[in-house]
Amino acid sequence: MISSLFFRSSIVSAILATLLVAGKAEAQTLGSDKNTLPEIGVVASEALTLDKEILIGDAIMRQMRGQAPMIGDPVINEYIQDLGNRLVLQADNTKFPFQFFVINNNAMNAFAFYGGHVGVHTGIITAADNESELASVLAHEVTHVTQRHLARRALSQQRSSPLQLASMFGSILLAMANPEAGIAALSTTQAMSAQMGIDYTRSNEQEADRIGIDILYSAGFDPKATASFFGKMAEQYRTSSRPPERLLTHPLTEKRIADARIRMDGYPNVRLPPSKTFHLAKARIQARYQFKPDYSLEYFQAMNDTGTYLIKEAAQYGLAIALFENEKYQQAKAINDALLLQDKENLFYLDLATDIEIALGNPQNAITQLEHVLAQKPRNSVVVLNLSNALVSAKQYTRAIELLRDYLLIHPQDEIAYQILTDAYKGEKLYMGMHQSKAELLALYGAYPNAIDELQYAFNFTGDNHLEKQRIRARIQQFRDEQEKLKQMQ
Repeated sequence: MISSLFFRSSIVSAILATLLVAGKAEAQTLGSDKNTLPEIGVVASEALTLDKEILIGDAIMRQMRGQAPMIGDPVINEYIQDLGNRLVLQADNTKFPFQFFVINNNAMNAFAFYGGHVGVHTGIITAADNESELASVLAHEVTHVTQRHLARRALSQQRSSPLQLASMFGSILLAMANPEAGIAALSTTQAMSAQMGIDYTRSNEQEADRIGIDILYSAGFDPKATASFFGKMAEQYRTSSRPPERLLTHPLTEKRIADARIRMDGYPNVRLPPSKTFHLAKARIQARYQFKPDYSLEYFQAMNDTGTYLIKEAAQYGLAIALFENEKYQQAKAINDALLLQDKENLFYLDLATDIEIALGNPQNAITQLEHVLAQKPRNSVVVLNLSNALVSAKQYTRAIELLRDYLLIHPQDEIAYQILTDAYKGEKLYMGMHQSKAELLALYGAYPNAIDELQYAFNFTGDNHLEKQRIRARIQQFRDEQEKLKQMQ
């Protein structure tokens, strides 16, 4: 059976056909000299201002939260964001904060879109042999954003309104992240030729390769990882009846591979020790998201028995998660506790320890452990979210609410926090707060009418609290304004 991770043949044919159109349009836009590039911020801004780009990026992100299989895992999210930030620090033309996120999909793919959003599939992470290979993919996508390649493409589609572009790009991105949902969305958009909006042309890819490799090296990674990861994608193409999704949206020509290898000669050799954090993240994804529980247990048990690992702790951690997923909680606890003795504030181990203690009915053990770490890391997402979850499990709702409300002032788009906060309000029977928290969560999915309904339910529980009445009215108006902004762009 053909995996759902790949486009249907009709979609592939349409993509390949429109890619040719995209190449011609790019040639007309850039001129006959293939090395000529438009001035950043001048040509691109003619089609799309930075403010509109941020607005469209936000709209697409809300759509993806609601429909794509994004991983709501604070440990993985923090890791990929930290890794991405190291690269962004070395990039030029960074006009806005970047948001990196992970899609639960085994395909080797990653993508970038408006407003500094970069998505990476779990398949990229597990296919990488080291952190530099993963970083090479992120550096390439960061370059697509900083060079405003999508905005340049919008220049050739000036007859389409930005909102129409957002709708079309949103559907296409969904197809990349979750083909079944994305294909359904694509069938409702106007022209299949809109696919060329994200099919980067050769000049874009060459530019992203060149600048991305420089960013990779400047951030302290091995620049040769770009060529080695190209080799992995090319090998998958040779051994598969269908090309990897990444090759559909980022065409990998022999010239690109050759150019990358030649460019490597201009950099000194960089020898790095294996990254423990990378291998912990990879083991977590394999054990929790990629493998089925029984296979995961067999895989990591064999890895530990034979010693076929680069980082022993990562192999042990993967086994502990596999045991947990198979409901062997005491065995998982024994392994994870031993790891914690070596590294008491390791966020990977602390997150699993919290899950284990809650499963065993001992959330207070996790609370005691996490409160100590919170004193050292008061704004850390992993610590705050795990502690809040443990507090709710222990029915200590007031403390959880206080912690989460403070956290959300700094992280207002954290959907996990709103989910836990909703449970805390419900447990405390504070229904006004419960409906308000639900409203914020729905707004993150772009479901503004539903969010407004929740706020109207919350209004019914305000009693004589006139200040809360005013706050709710104001928030309802803000949601309506967000909708109106999108309408005005048509």
